Amino acid sequence: MLAAFADVSIYQLLLVAGVALCASVLGGVAGYGSGALMPLVLVPMLGPEPVIPIIAMAGLLTNSGRVFAFLRHVSWRRVVLVLAGATLPCMVTAYGYTLLTGKAIQIVIGVMLMLTVPLRYAMRKSAMVLGDRGLVLGAAGYGAAVGGTVGAGVILLSVLMAAGLQGAAVIATDAVISIAIGVARLSVFGVAGAIGPQTIAFALLIGLVAFPGAFLARAFVARMPIHVHTAILDAVVLFGGAVMVFGALGR
Repeated sequence: MLAAFADVSIYQLLLVAGVALCASVLGGVAGYGSGALMPLVLVPMLGPEPVIPIIAMAGLLTNSGRVFAFLRHVSWRRVVLVLAGATLPCMVTAYGYTLLTGKAIQIVIGVMLMLTVPLRYAMRKSAMVLGDRGLVLGAAGYGAAVGGTVGAGVILLSVLMAAGLQGAAVIATDAVISIAIGVARLSVFGVAGAIGPQTIAFALLIGLVAFPGAFLARAFVARMPIHVHTAILDAVVLFGGAVMVFGALGR
């Protein structure tokens, strides 16, 4: 495990740990931000190839923290419906991710990060109302997006809110679904040979540091103005996504 950090300085590890904790708190408050922020640090440090597997594995720990913090708010019926629609599309696109080159992966991640901001605003303004069938169909779209990209959590949040969930119920249900989808993604990445010692080491670092963030977030949910943190997060994600895309095109 220590050998996996051999080419990384202590300052870089502290940067990863700090961003992971901040992203976990932000994600626990609004359900959005964890997967969008980590690529901004990981891609320059490790390259684009291991980023999605690292985030998928770390998400098992970070979302476990949210489940424990908000367990009584989980809507288990919606969990079942979303997983029924999302699991297969997620596994298909996760396999597609393993076939991409490093440059293509970096462009996909950067473009998806930039798209999450207008997509979130568009879905919020659409005021959709989804029944069970619509929830399964919306989940299929989420599954196709989440398999090989980052930032697709905004789709899941919008789908859950359109299905009638609010507040802590959205965060809790999102966390349970994200764990199950993470297991599906990792099964594909594992079979494809995309998970190595470095992936596991960084995922554990991020996951363990970020785990307490859910409990900090629970303390902030009733106090922190979400629109303030969202505006800052949007600016960071847009800038970081643009840097990734132009960096990949210049390679």
